[in-house]
Order: sequence, then C-alpha cells, then structure tokens
Amino acid sequence: MKIVPIRAFKDNYIWAIVDERDLVVVDPGESKPVIDFIEEQILSLKAILLTHKHSDHTGGVEELVERYKPTVYGPSETKNLNSNSLSDGDEIEVLNRGFRVIKTAGHTEEHISYLVEDNLFCGDSLFLAGCGRVFTGDYEEQYRTIQKFKSLDDGVKVYAAHEYSVTNLNFAREVKPCEDVELVMNKVSKLISKDLPSLPSNIGCERKINPFFKAKDIVEFKGFRDIRDNF
Repeated sequence: MKIVPIRAFKDNYIWAIVDERDLVVVDPGESKPVIDFIEEQILSLKAILLTHKHSDHTGGVEELVERYKPTVYGPSETKNLNSNSLSDGDEIEVLNRGFRVIKTAGHTEEHISYLVEDNLFCGDSLFLAGCGRVFTGDYEEQYRTIQKFKSLDDGVKVYAAHEYSVTNLNFAREVKPCEDVELVMNKVSKLISKDLPSLPSNIGCERKINPFFKAKDIVEFKGFRDIRDNF
C-alpha cells in the first residue's frame, strides 16, 4: 500500500491510497487532479472516503462517481453523497484492509477520521502542530477529539488535509515554544522550499509540538483556539 498526496486548490491534499492498480481517495474536493492522477497512473478508483461535509473536501465526488462508479463512504452529514454512512466504531474493508472509523467532531458535527494500520486520515480535525477551527462552537467536543488522537500510538502517521504547517508552527512558537518546535520548523521549511509536502506528521511528534495536545484542560484548549483563530 502506497499513500500519495494529490494537490488541490491552494493548500488541500487529497490523499491517494494505492494498492497495485487499485485506488482509494480521501476527501476529493475537486475532480480534475484525481482524474489526471488516475489516467497518468492507469488506476481503478474503488472507493472514496469522506471525513466531513465542507465543499473543499467533497466537491469532486459527483463527477468521480459518474465516471468511475466507486463506493463512497462518509459521515451522516455527507449522506447525500455517500453509498454508505458511517459512525464511530464502524469498520469497513477497502483494498482488503480494515479501516476503523473514529468520530472526531468539533470542526463539524459529524466529522470522522479513518485509521488503517498505522495511518490516520483525519481531514480537518488534526493538523501538524494544530487542529481545525471549531465551527460547531462545541469546544468540549473538539477537546475530546484531541484526547482520542492522544490515545493513539506514537508511530501512527497523521495525514491531514491541508498544508498549514508553517503557520501552525509559528503559532506554537508563540504559545508553547520548545526545542522540538524549532527542529520541526527547520525540517518543514526545507521541505516547503523544495515544494514538497510537510506531511505526514505522526502522533509522537504531535505530543511534542502541538499546543492543542499540550493543553492541560478545556479552558486552556479554548484559549489556544481563540488565539489561533486570529493568528
């Protein structure tokens, strides 16, 4: 199994999971880059995994379904696009592998993430050194989501859906400065300068650098989120 980023819009990543000639994509916000990837690599699109309802994650679904007829999985909030709606604790078999569904709400009401082996596809619920805006206003739910991520093994790789790493690390420098943040910033800056993705991160790294992982309680968590929203 190989995981490849497909760039979309200004800073989105559509994650392509490839097994021989079979393909699964996560959060295709637009169809053209996925179609180009399929045609260049001569692949068969088997499934689409959606994490939440925002259009920059779902905008390409209809055309991809019309062209390739993949099975579409997602939370109840994307049920107009899904072949199958998923809930916390569900497990689906895709590419002969088990994908575990984790409810990771806060950014949206029904946001989910997918864990397959040691790979986490987390949409907008977790970023390198950050987390998604809490559009629901339910900070306790987003805080619980972060605790779920903290319960995962250090080696789990984090495939977030946006390239926000530099801004997030600058934010971490302000609120929770430490040597690890500087080390990761140096690494990320080199990757970005070469037009390479800074992702994936991993849970062990996030424990060291992510202010939202370090928040001691919901009050501090919300304080960090309020600062980040205006950073």
